[in-house]
Amino acid sequence: MFITALAEDAARCEARLAEALAGRGALPLIEAMRYAVQGGKGMRGFLVLEGARLHGLAPKRAVSAAAAVEALHAYSLIHDDLPAMDDDDLRRGRPTVHVRWDEATAILAGDALQTLAFELLTDPALGAADIRLRLVAGLARAAGSEGMVLGQALDMAAEAAEAPLTLEEITRLQAGKTGALIGWAAEAGAILAGADPAPLRAYATALGLAFQIADDILDVTGDAGKAGKRLHKDAAAGKATFVSLLGLEGARARAAALVAEAEDALAPYGAAGDTLRHCARFVIARDM
Repeated sequence: MFITALAEDAARCEARLAEALAGRGALPLIEAMRYAVQGGKGMRGFLVLEGARLHGLAPKRAVSAAAAVEALHAYSLIHDDLPAMDDDDLRRGRPTVHVRWDEATAILAGDALQTLAFELLTDPALGAADIRLRLVAGLARAAGSEGMVLGQALDMAAEAAEAPLTLEEITRLQAGKTGALIGWAAEAGAILAGADPAPLRAYATALGLAFQIADDILDVTGDAGKAGKRLHKDAAAGKATFVSLLGLEGARARAAALVAEAEDALAPYGAAGDTLRHCARFVIARDM
């Protein structure tokens, strides 16, 4: 049930992004943007749409917000893969954007996807202006120097540091780099409905950290063919990770405990929260 819902929502987001990019021509910039938003799991967009459903809103009411976070996530991946950042040549099982085109096109495509995200959040279908403004402000914070970009900056600083990061420092780094967008996505449905986002905020805090621990585990144990990206690079770079600090079994135990926290946070929704519970379990069971 969850895998089907995830795939259906990923298709909804891709269709909305294709609609937004239609009629913009066939410049390498536009083709790179289209390329970058295809083929992902769509986890962040799913969280937006499932949060909306949890509050009685149909997907068409929330799909522009779901597409917005997927566009912003795609921008972050393009830039993260650049030679000046992680220098990766494979993403989602395909050449990264700067490999498929060139660095300049990749930078511009990332920039344009970031601005497209905020354009999508102006869609009147999302509701009144104050709701859209709240979504815009929240995504800006989650994406910028208080969230995702801060996490990336901390990650780069850690690579240059003499001493490896502590567990507390890694947790802070990943709360920005991975957790901030997941947090926004999980809360968006409640915001669209004018409901209290606190339970979904608590859910997302645990989910985001579990997601990153699962990524660290996959980097050690995963199959690059299934993951669609290069693995084992953290160990090769000598980076401190949840696995290097907690051990493989310790990391698995911590991730499982976080999933239990995420499930508990959904108690106010009763059985209606089951799809999100399945999502949390998927996060630590996935092989991609």
